[in-house]
Amino acid sequence: MTPRLGSLLTAMVSPFGPDGSLDLDAAARLARFLVDAGSDGLVLAGSTGEGSSLSDAEKLDLFAAVAEAVSVPVLAGTSSPDTARSVELTRRVAATGASGVLATTPAYARPSQIGIAGHLGAMADATDLPVMLYDIPARTGRKIASATTIALVEAHANIVAMKDASGDVPAAAQTKSVLGDRLDLYSGDDAVTLPFMAVGAVGLVSVAAHWAGPEFAAMIQCALKGDWETARSLNARLAPSCAFESSEAYPNPMPARAALRALGLEVGECRAPHAPGDATLAGAAAEVVSALLAQRG
Repeated sequence: MTPRLGSLLTAMVSPFGPDGSLDLDAAARLARFLVDAGSDGLVLAGSTGEGSSLSDAEKLDLFAAVAEAVSVPVLAGTSSPDTARSVELTRRVAATGASGVLATTPAYARPSQIGIAGHLGAMADATDLPVMLYDIPARTGRKIASATTIALVEAHANIVAMKDASGDVPAAAQTKSVLGDRLDLYSGDDAVTLPFMAVGAVGLVSVAAHWAGPEFAAMIQCALKGDWETARSLNARLAPSCAFESSEAYPNPMPARAALRALGLEVGECRAPHAPGDATLAGAAAEVVSALLAQRG
């Protein structure tokens, strides 16, 4: 079955100008660059896109600018810890031209599974667009249980995908075994893409595809075709990029911005509370990017 929203989706950074304002022209350029480099879908205003630092008006402008710039599916991150606010923003997404919605577990509140289901279900009810659930307990403090995912998909026909950044491969396998083709499963962590694909994932929502799109696209296609030997070889080539994309000193999305600058794409610094980049980060980005480009030949 062909994935409904693409196989390689980049969780796109949100470009900012020197004054910290959202740069929509740079966003359109970056979106086209990523599509040319192998992404067949884009995710906006998620973790990497610093959705928590964008106003609702900025998000809507970003969704519209990117949807106009590319022809691949564009997923709009509309979640906040406030369910009512998330629902209202989700209602407004269709008018931007975006192709779908990214619905994340509410952060900080740490609700029960019933509360999580209510939040995500309310977002799905607010739109006719396809919805991708986003499970990232490291940021939200709560995992979406397999039973919760199954119940949400069975109750909401437009919940068709899940970005799983929990690292819990057995739970993902359980969910997929029950839902089958009703749910397109995506790895939400570059480093564990192959284990997720081995249990039925259709692709990846990636950070490192900002600079390693061709390699990730090729690896995913090899895995889908059953060519695991080549997929493992590409995975090994990508290991330095996966290690670079986030660390204690330089958390995501700081490294992605540095890598883009190493490629000659100016996307600005992160907004607070992230710190600005420094010479150490720039040097590491240049090393990772140049090594990958050299391997391409």
